[in-house]
Amino acid sequence: MKRYEALADDIARSIHAGLLKPGERLPSVRTASAARKLSPSTVFQAYYLLEARGLVESRPRSGYYVAQAAARLPPEPEAASRPDGESRDVDVSALVFEVLESAMTHDVVPLGSAFPSPLLFPLERVGRAVASAAVHLDPWSTVDDLTPGNTELRRQIALRYLIDGMDVPADEIVITNGALEALNLCLSAVTRPGDAVLVESPCFYATLQSLERNGLRAIEVPTHPRTGVDLDAMKAAIARHAPRACWLMPTFQNPLGSTMPDERKRDLVALLARHEIPLIEDDVYAELHHGAGRVLPAKAFDRDGQVMHCSSFSKSLAPGYRIGWVAAGRRAQAVARRKLTTTLNTNVPAQIGLARYLERGSFDRHLRRLRRTLAAQQEQYIALVARSFPRGTRVTRPAGGYFLWIELPPGGDALLLQRQAGSLGISIAPGPMFSASRGFGHCLRLNCGHPLEPRIDSALATLGRIVAQQLR
Repeated sequence: MKRYEALADDIARSIHAGLLKPGERLPSVRTASAARKLSPSTVFQAYYLLEARGLVESRPRSGYYVAQAAARLPPEPEAASRPDGESRDVDVSALVFEVLESAMTHDVVPLGSAFPSPLLFPLERVGRAVASAAVHLDPWSTVDDLTPGNTELRRQIALRYLIDGMDVPADEIVITNGALEALNLCLSAVTRPGDAVLVESPCFYATLQSLERNGLRAIEVPTHPRTGVDLDAMKAAIARHAPRACWLMPTFQNPLGSTMPDERKRDLVALLARHEIPLIEDDVYAELHHGAGRVLPAKAFDRDGQVMHCSSFSKSLAPGYRIGWVAAGRRAQAVARRKLTTTLNTNVPAQIGLARYLERGSFDRHLRRLRRTLAAQQEQYIALVARSFPRGTRVTRPAGGYFLWIELPPGGDALLLQRQAGSLGISIAPGPMFSASRGFGHCLRLNCGHPLEPRIDSALATLGRIVAQQLR
């Protein structure tokens, strides 16, 4: 955890505990800097982060004050999950399909969706770049670099790694049909049916579906809603089960939104390297940070090519285009060969169009707007949950992405809530779909990637009323 994040967390805890009251002035930047032995810029970053969370407000020529709404915000979940540590077969697809199929029409309020609003993306500009690529397509481009992908797009992706101080050769990158294909190719490259795989608890349901489809067993590792996977529990699981792979989302994890601090990512990579366990890193939300700078992936600490870093443009630029990639390290050839024998290639005009869009420098301008929008929406949704849900509800405060993890008070039933809400045209994602052991029955994931509108406000109020009825 960075110093400004630690300071922000300390102040946030003081606000939630009532030590700092609404309307009370925070210490000046100079005072806080001297007291904490931090630079003024570090204190400013902490105050900016608290402001983005809606906990403090800036008053011109006066300083920072605890926001009036801060006292009404629900607390965050406190503990890591506690799965039983067993290696088990996975059987979640029926539940996942039931939930997803109930949310596939435009009329449904998309609180359970996995995608942000498509209206947040520059689809017209991207479309023009792709259309131009299709019209002026070099016939040889349809066969050159057939499986690894378009040379220029891979170069542009390699440049983005370089900006983060990571030397990832373009030859290590394989373009895929979205990040999910990249993740599945990596999984098939390092496992065989019957093998055990380390996963977070809770984890993204598509992870569990991939394990189920490939006949693999899941070892669920406790995961904290702020700091990510428990490394001590992971050590014990490795000693007990000898897993063949590890599939994690260390940054803005879906569904929790948790992010492992850099030092824990470094320790994670070192632990897995000692046991020669490849890490499949799902990093599709990395560009959606709410803070000042991009968060480093676990791949940044990889020294022997054991980390296979998977991402895509689907969540940050071009939903529906299904352009993803994997920086596969020492297994780049194995992944490329599996791509060759399955889907062979990824849409060529889309690859070329995205490469040209990236060359023009428009991506970062779009990302700055998108990040501000998602950070503001997150705070708005948290405030609405605080207003609508019963006392005792807990909500995460992710530093990026667009998901909130909600922990209902004792007696709350997320599966029952999902079915009742579905009958009213409201989708949610209940906790058990994120667990091989069907845990988290009192939790749900909420999508805050859609701009607030009256029907979303009304839907959250309805969900709160249903939960309150469950608790009676």
